[in-house]
Amino acid sequence: MIKILTDSAADIDLEEAKELGIDFIPLQIQFGDEEYLDGVNLSHREFFEKLIECNEIPKTSQVNKYRFTEKFSELTQNGDEVIVITLSSKLSGTYNSAVSAAKKFADRVYVVDSLNVCIGERILCKYAIQLVNEGKLSAKQITAELDEKKTKIELLAVLDTLKYLRKGGRISSVTAFAGEMLSIKPVISVVKGEVKLIGKAIGSKKGNNLLNQLVNRCGINFSMPYALAYSGLNDEYLKKYLNDSEHLWKGKTDNIPSYMIGSTIGTHVGPGAIAVAFFGEK
Repeated sequence: MIKILTDSAADIDLEEAKELGIDFIPLQIQFGDEEYLDGVNLSHREFFEKLIECNEIPKTSQVNKYRFTEKFSELTQNGDEVIVITLSSKLSGTYNSAVSAAKKFADRVYVVDSLNVCIGERILCKYAIQLVNEGKLSAKQITAELDEKKTKIELLAVLDTLKYLRKGGRISSVTAFAGEMLSIKPVISVVKGEVKLIGKAIGSKKGNNLLNQLVNRCGINFSMPYALAYSGLNDEYLKKYLNDSEHLWKGKTDNIPSYMIGSTIGTHVGPGAIAVAFFGEK
């Protein structure tokens, strides 16, 4: 049997992992002196409630080698094989921890660096589930297929505020203040495993339009998994974006999966962000 394991940076919590039939290992989140297991004893909603109230951004700890070794021992004890999908190695040491731990489980544990995070990592997991359920490929072949297809994943997001990028030291206080005064909505993407600022727009309407232009330029492969996501305590901005992007989906799909962004990216983008992830056609 082939099992899929992913980390909580895919914004899949423990309950959903059970529903999907996959295994899950959480990152650790620290607010001051309080430490939580992401998606286990800290839900996405609870994370944003704390983030909004907190003056300093929380700290996220990678999954270490010891925790992976324990998990691999548990999952392979009946002779099963494991495919591990982690968040980008450019954003965390979690991938390297998994690779190091997997050395003790030769030919039983395969590690995939998603080169992504959030719903970009999530849709790679969904594709992995699809391949396992089809039952046509070995664990090694599925790993090779995931490594090939992951390069086609596009993750694009428009942010509502620059406040959390400033708190995390990603931009200066002067840049953030000027941006807030002008109502600048930055657009970010995951490029070769790293989060990059790829555009700016003034106001949410122009921000959504810029996001649509970038999505349209890449082209969505509707035969592969895709998803939308929002950050914060309500989906108001998501509903607005769906209205502004109706032309992208109409006649192509009746189902647009949407999720709440979790702590790994939520720490840096804050509430009010909208993200789109898909396998690009172009």
